[in-house]
Amino acid sequence: MAGPSTALSPVIAASTHWLARAYPGGDSNTVAHTLAELQARQAITVAAWLRYPTEIDAALVAIAGPGGSAILDWKAGSEPDDEFAEGEGWRTWVDEVVVSWAACLLADPLLARRGVDAVVAAMPMPDQRPRPHARRTATSGLPVEFRRLLQPDVRDREASALLRHPDLLEPIAAMHRDALLYLLDAEPDRTPLAA
Repeated sequence: MAGPSTALSPVIAASTHWLARAYPGGDSNTVAHTLAELQARQAITVAAWLRYPTEIDAALVAIAGPGGSAILDWKAGSEPDDEFAEGEGWRTWVDEVVVSWAACLLADPLLARRGVDAVVAAMPMPDQRPRPHARRTATSGLPVEFRRLLQPDVRDREASALLRHPDLLEPIAAMHRDALLYLLDAEPDRTPLAA
């Protein structure tokens, strides 16, 4: 598993930025905005590690590029006025599949748990040498890096009302949901929507 490969950093950063802008948690420079962005980053990180599971995968996407945000912008109705304007270059590093999978994880807590479990299970066991900062785990045994994704508190939920709303995320989540369900060996949610 690629895990914390630095090669995925531009993809994770740009995809998080896209998701946080498309489904904002409040005005920028507010705590709500920051909390929503942290949840988006955790979901994007899990999705990126699932999408690019080896160091070679991560290196190849860094060379070839992930494809950009054009289709996502169109689906979410968040197309920029000028995608070639200065300051819009980050959009080329957005990965459509990663964002779609992250949307699935944010909208479905059980799928998020399954995704994090898959990532944690595939991470190589660290060697036994002492480290300056050991990986901490929450009381549930999961890394604290994913707490806001898996166990959002009241403030997290309030900040992510748009970011976790299944109906709002559906156009993005539906794009590549089947591939994620297949990868995680999960069944699609067949519960009918309330009328």
